[in-house]
Amino acid sequence: MTASFQNRLALESAGAGAIVLPSLFEEHLVAWKRDNGAELDRREQQRLSRIDGPSRAGLLADVDRYLETFAGARAGSDVPLLASLSGDCASDWGHLTDLLQQAGAEAIEMNLHHRSRAGEYEPGDAEEAVVNLVKTLAGTLDIPLFLKLHREYTSVSYLARRLSSGVQGLVLYGRDPEIDISLHSFRLESAGRRYRPSSLSPVLRELLRVYGHCPAMPLTGCGGISTPEDVIKVLLAGADAAAVVSAIYREGPEVIANMVAGLRQFLNSHGLSSLEQLRARRPLEFCSDRERVLEFDNRTSEFASRNQPHDRLTVKADRWGHVLSV
Repeated sequence: MTASFQNRLALESAGAGAIVLPSLFEEHLVAWKRDNGAELDRREQQRLSRIDGPSRAGLLADVDRYLETFAGARAGSDVPLLASLSGDCASDWGHLTDLLQQAGAEAIEMNLHHRSRAGEYEPGDAEEAVVNLVKTLAGTLDIPLFLKLHREYTSVSYLARRLSSGVQGLVLYGRDPEIDISLHSFRLESAGRRYRPSSLSPVLRELLRVYGHCPAMPLTGCGGISTPEDVIKVLLAGADAAAVVSAIYREGPEVIANMVAGLRQFLNSHGLSSLEQLRARRPLEFCSDRERVLEFDNRTSEFASRNQPHDRLTVKADRWGHVLSV
């Protein structure tokens, strides 16, 4: 969608604060390295071997077009344009990120995956790989780096603290492709579904948790944001921005204008004049044992009140269950 100038212009006119261009995948990087004379390791060769001939032949052109798109798009846009890279931590992204900076990218969104086989990674190894990648990229980038994480880490809150000196923000969460199993071919297939409207609960929970443990880390809520109410909720949960994708595919760029208008109306109706004042109203997770005790007492007393004994009714009925008298 965002590769099109008309679509970018429509999103910008609707009020989008920044636009992320389509992703370059690790396979693009590997093919580009090969065709520029770099020697591929075994893992990279296996990655290319899984792609069919026509797709593999087009990979290098995709990288070149991506760089050209940025050079042209930058001249025609008044909002920041972000490059999007998608792959795992083992790839050498450094040279490509340099070229993206030169092409006009104002920030890079890194969408990380861990495609390890069972038993190859321990949880700590995966998180350590993320930290090491960020250290490497942060040392070469002059533009902001935003990390899009998936729900595969043992403690995103702890990881956020470790990343706070290397990235300029986290995007929670990246969308994993939904899969299905064909009963005809006995093979995995991509279900190709987008987020359902108002599927926010997992995102809100993690935003609250990460914001509570690492309030200095800028956060973006991503996944299921479809209405102005969704935008308001992710901002209250700790996000500084809301990423909208599926709703744009369903309703078009005008959904952005509706969200912005709804946010403004909400602020006005609550006597708030800025987003800073909205952030001041954020609910916090439990920050002490005392608050936890108070919540526990509240819940248990509520349960007890609902289960108080009531006066019993005597009901007379015949043997078929028909009520005769009360």
